[in-house]
Amino acid sequence: MRLHILGICGVFMGGLAQIAKRLGHTVSGSDENIYPPMSEQLAAAGIDIMPGYAARQLQPAPDQLIIGNALTRGNPALEYALNERLNYISGPEWLYREVLRHRHVLAVAGAHGKTTTSAILAWILEYAGRRPGFLIGGVAENFGLSARHTDSDYFVIEADEYDTAFFDKRAKFIHYHPQTLIINNIEFDHADIFPDLAAIRREFHHLVRTLPQRARLIHPLGDAQIRRVLAAGCWSETVSFKTDNADGADWSLAGANHDYSQFVVKRGGVKLAEAKWPLFGRHNAHNALAAIIAADHIGIPAQEACRALAGFKSVKRRLECVLASGGIHLYDDFAHHPTAIAMTLGALRRRVGGARIIAVLEPRSNTMKMGAHAKTLPGSLSEADRVLIREREDSAWDIAGNMGKMGARCELFQDIEAIVARLLEMRQSGDHIVLMSNGGFGGLREQLIEVLGPVNPIWTAPVRPQTAPIKARGRLHGCRR
Repeated sequence: MRLHILGICGVFMGGLAQIAKRLGHTVSGSDENIYPPMSEQLAAAGIDIMPGYAARQLQPAPDQLIIGNALTRGNPALEYALNERLNYISGPEWLYREVLRHRHVLAVAGAHGKTTTSAILAWILEYAGRRPGFLIGGVAENFGLSARHTDSDYFVIEADEYDTAFFDKRAKFIHYHPQTLIINNIEFDHADIFPDLAAIRREFHHLVRTLPQRARLIHPLGDAQIRRVLAAGCWSETVSFKTDNADGADWSLAGANHDYSQFVVKRGGVKLAEAKWPLFGRHNAHNALAAIIAADHIGIPAQEACRALAGFKSVKRRLECVLASGGIHLYDDFAHHPTAIAMTLGALRRRVGGARIIAVLEPRSNTMKMGAHAKTLPGSLSEADRVLIREREDSAWDIAGNMGKMGARCELFQDIEAIVARLLEMRQSGDHIVLMSNGGFGGLREQLIEVLGPVNPIWTAPVRPQTAPIKARGRLHGCRR
């Protein structure tokens, strides 16, 4: 069958394209934004990408048109497809019909942590010999891919609450019908489609309502929003967990070292296994424990899951160390939500102790640009010693006014070249510079790698960590431009 995908360079749609190609379909696609790493993955798979959305790209008509959720009415290709009554379908619905329907689906949902948890879970299954298919919202370094199709009975999917398509405003995850479901957290996000947190909870409860009785729903104990979703009705097994040894959770972590690169896994207070792995941070231990519990649901014991963690290589752009040169470490992080920003910087602080952390932030997500996180964003950056923010022209909120509470340690910039110049001016040996954006950040990463030194993504010995986090430094002046 000849398939054409509108919006093919998105992580989900690009992964779907690779799966369709593996299934034997002839696949092509269109997109306005064609850039690595997805463009490289698609080219390697032999998938033709057409720039823009011209109607002629759909001539002759494909057997089936798969439409991504970035497409809206008024798009020329979409309007042509409707006028000519082409056969179209959403990506999530196609994936369920062609791939997920006859497999045990392990889905990972939540406001943040989905990509890393999905990658951990896929790797545990791979290590245990299950050869899972997967579709993840980032490049899993153990596989070098964001999506894979196999003949396995198991499929791991990152289950996003964003809407499905212009004609289907339900959350994408409603199409997946998982047998194993992780809900990592529920917070307000996607302000462009959800008016409030209640609307997001409603979508999560719709997902819960699709679970069979024999499914397992895994969630952290104490998340108030998840508790409200489950209180509205749940007909499946629920398994709770905590990243400390507190009472009440079905599974927990104990004996963690200062940065959570080592910990003990317990169930019902009984020790099951010990883990030592390359990642650090309590949030990553949270993700790992959720994945361990999900793997347990399909018969992979915690001991084997923990052995798998030792070989886990993380996900691209999740506090990825892309340069270590001249005593400076440069990281690339897919930042999109204040809670995730705070957890990432907090984990790095515990890792590097008193070393200086410079956070370079681009508030790029739709929710960020709308200013929905304006009040919580300054606090999420408290562990950074200095903060540089790109003030985008499409932002609809007063960045200077809201970030002014951070004082002199926060500076605003309009262009990338000014950020590069400022970083070169202020850099010191021992600095940890974290680029935080859910997009390409105008090529800032590549420019800094070029001027600071060669790529060397190897962690060097950090400063001895302190027993308590460092407090933010700097006098309280207005946010500098």
